[in-house]
Amino acid sequence: MAHDGHTELHDPETDPLATYVLEPEDVRTLLARVVAAPGAATHTPHAPYTGGPIAAVPLSTPADVARAARAARAAQRLWAATPLRARTAVLSRVHDLVLARQSDVLDLIQLETGKARVAAFEEVCDIALVSRHYAARAGRYLRTRRVPGLIPGLTSVRVLRHPVGVVGIVAPWNFPLTLTLGDVLPALVAGNAVILRPDPQTALTALWAAELLEEAGLPDGLLQVVVGDGPTVGAAVVEHVDHVSFTGSTATGRVVAASAGERLVPVTLELGGKNPMYVAEDADVEIAAEGAVRACFVGTGQVCVSVERIYVREEVFDAFADAFARRTRALRLGSGLDYRSDVGSLTSAAQLATVVEHVEDAIGHGATVLAGAVHRTDVGPYFYEPTILVDVPPEARLHREETFGPVVALYPVASDDEAVAAMNDSDLGLNASIWTADTRRGAALARRVRAGTVNVNEGYVATWGSVGAPQGGVGDSGHGHRHGREGLWETTRVQTVAVQHGVHAGLGLHRLFDLGTETWPRVYTELLRAMKAARLP
Repeated sequence: MAHDGHTELHDPETDPLATYVLEPEDVRTLLARVVAAPGAATHTPHAPYTGGPIAAVPLSTPADVARAARAARAAQRLWAATPLRARTAVLSRVHDLVLARQSDVLDLIQLETGKARVAAFEEVCDIALVSRHYAARAGRYLRTRRVPGLIPGLTSVRVLRHPVGVVGIVAPWNFPLTLTLGDVLPALVAGNAVILRPDPQTALTALWAAELLEEAGLPDGLLQVVVGDGPTVGAAVVEHVDHVSFTGSTATGRVVAASAGERLVPVTLELGGKNPMYVAEDADVEIAAEGAVRACFVGTGQVCVSVERIYVREEVFDAFADAFARRTRALRLGSGLDYRSDVGSLTSAAQLATVVEHVEDAIGHGATVLAGAVHRTDVGPYFYEPTILVDVPPEARLHREETFGPVVALYPVASDDEAVAAMNDSDLGLNASIWTADTRRGAALARRVRAGTVNVNEGYVATWGSVGAPQGGVGDSGHGHRHGREGLWETTRVQTVAVQHGVHAGLGLHRLFDLGTETWPRVYTELLRAMKAARLP
């Protein structure tokens, strides 16, 4: 999920902030990839770890978006005609390059988002998985499909998939590699061009990805990167593309869908989540507690599919709560560009404010703190201890609203049925988690949960990392999918071609219609019965 941030305008040559986190010369080639006019206004994102300015990023305008769209359309015509094996070869090279160059992009991700390095590494893993999968499977997913025709033997039908043309990706700040390059790759391998609008806070990671694609052999013009706020530049992207992929808040997703709907442009939306977890009475509480720590606090809780509410059977509630709190208190907060920290910083002052507000509101309504609830200014400006609350009443905002931070509430339940009912008591339905020693029981419970993905004995990694399967939400959590064949098909249009054989040999459909309006319906009725008897599909 993404939230709109405040845009500050700075001139990189005259900015009074004396020292940038990154030397301007070191990022000059990256910044040159932004489609923006010479002398454009700039946005200066600040490093969450320290609050220091990172770099002055040029801002695009709606006119720049229109220019990017024209260039993308010109390049896409040749790309769509390029053999699929050449397109998949680019993805195969991306796989090798992202693993070889991971140190550089991990630094960028950490500097821009504030997340711990271990959480940033998940993004590298995701791109390796996605690129490898589509390099190997795109041919199968895009292959022309034969289906039964109207008249067996005389009607042959083929279903083809064509690229839609230009795909617009409006990406958030919380996963600047996964939710940019991870969505760009399937769109490109399907034969599309892409206009990518990363969040201004994390534009450098997206620009690094664009540079990586060029090195992997992507032809010029196919990926256009524009930078700017959602209401202006994001809206302009929607106006110029043939498909929109948006990841962000439910409220903004509704606006994007409405705007795309006016042009009858299809959309893929991954929106908010108030993701639940259930710990059954037969679960090993230590194993479940370890899984809960990762599910709740990786990425400082700023993960679309992370867990924010946990329902625990009464029989093991105290044991689980103790184990979970103990493991949570042991987490190491830190800002190093290394693997010595478990949890990083929140990304912005706005995210910190939401977290503090939700926790204080819950405490004011009678909630009890088991761990955390401390703003750690000694570590950095936006650090907040991973927090566990119990006794959170329904009137607390935390009970139903997405916090999108390192905060989780525990609730006791008396049965599986009560747990499922509580998990489903939300307009959001993105991800869920169930922990039980009986995997058959877990799978059966999963089918009852209203969520796009459900993990049994894992928080979110099992479903997200299984990139051959679709990932998406239900209800207010979105529409459409990424990953799998469904994710690839999102950026294609379907065409059915039916060829009627034997027409010039006197076997065309006209022979049936020539029987007259009273006779041919009777004849065809008998033919339909015969086809059913022959078990024809």
